[in-house]
Amino acid sequence: MNALDVNRRHHLFTQFRVAASQSAMNAPVVPTFITKDQFKTMKTRTISRAGLGLAAALLVSSISSFAADFPTRDIRFIVPWPAGGGADAISRKINNIAEQQLSKSIFVENIGGAMTATGLTQMTRARPDGHTVGILTYDSVITLPRGDMVPGYSLDNMKFIARITKEADAIVVSKSSGYTTFEELIEAAKENPGTVRIGVAPEGSGPYLAIRRLEEATGVTFNVISYPGSSSAETEALLSGEIAAAISSLGDFSGILESGDALGLIELASEQNPSYPEVAPISEHGIDLQTGSFIVIAAPKDTPDDIVTTLESTYKTAFDTPEFQEWITSVGVTPSWLGASDVQGWVDDLQSTTYKVMDELGL
Repeated sequence: MNALDVNRRHHLFTQFRVAASQSAMNAPVVPTFITKDQFKTMKTRTISRAGLGLAAALLVSSISSFAADFPTRDIRFIVPWPAGGGADAISRKINNIAEQQLSKSIFVENIGGAMTATGLTQMTRARPDGHTVGILTYDSVITLPRGDMVPGYSLDNMKFIARITKEADAIVVSKSSGYTTFEELIEAAKENPGTVRIGVAPEGSGPYLAIRRLEEATGVTFNVISYPGSSSAETEALLSGEIAAAISSLGDFSGILESGDALGLIELASEQNPSYPEVAPISEHGIDLQTGSFIVIAAPKDTPDDIVTTLESTYKTAFDTPEFQEWITSVGVTPSWLGASDVQGWVDDLQSTTYKVMDELGL
């Protein structure tokens, strides 16, 4: 081995000892020499990482600032039913009161179709910034998820804000039908099976399940006619004589009940409705049949929690006002509040119970 080889080995050995010593002290091993290109690459990576960190910080800051300034424009409130029904009226009333607390307005937009899926799908695809919200009813929570009826529709795409009503369904008859009691309606169905026409929402809905369960409990058969859309279609059918009876909430039929064009025969509940003392609960006839509707307010799933909290607080304040409480009970609807943290559990329990009944009926 010549002197040059010895010097090289000595140099390498010295570098190894230094590196080992630095590693033992938990210090990074720094290369003695780097090329100009390597230096440029390291500099670019450092700047890129710093830029990403700054962008993330700015994003968090902008979201927090946006939430603090919410709302920055008018809020679009989607009602997934045609105008004129109970859900539409309730939505307009509570929003008229709620917007008084905000710097911007809340405008209601009716987008019906596909048993609420059309409007709610639009809501879930909107920017999740709190400026687009909507309501869910029975079909939104039960009927649509049950059969995956509409591609792209899912409760997983929503964030619940609150439940504001919960009301029982009822059997209402037109004045021209001639029926004045629940017993008369059942007796007519027994004497002439399949001839007494009764209107309900489409198969799988709460009213549809109710009439099938009532047939089973009483041993009768009705001529069941389904009406897609809101209860306004059933109201028109009652007034025209197309059907003798219909099932929905008393609140949905409040107009024709007050005018005397219709009569409430029975409410599908276990307790007396104080707004309609003349309409007895079906439990008084020894029948255990409880169905009804509700209204839940929701936003797109990625809506920031602090904005959801602001919306929840705004609607709770509106809900608690004497104006809303007096109005909602005057139209026969039961005000029933559940906050954002409790709605999901309630929805899960409702689905479990209702789907069990649907399984028993083969639906």
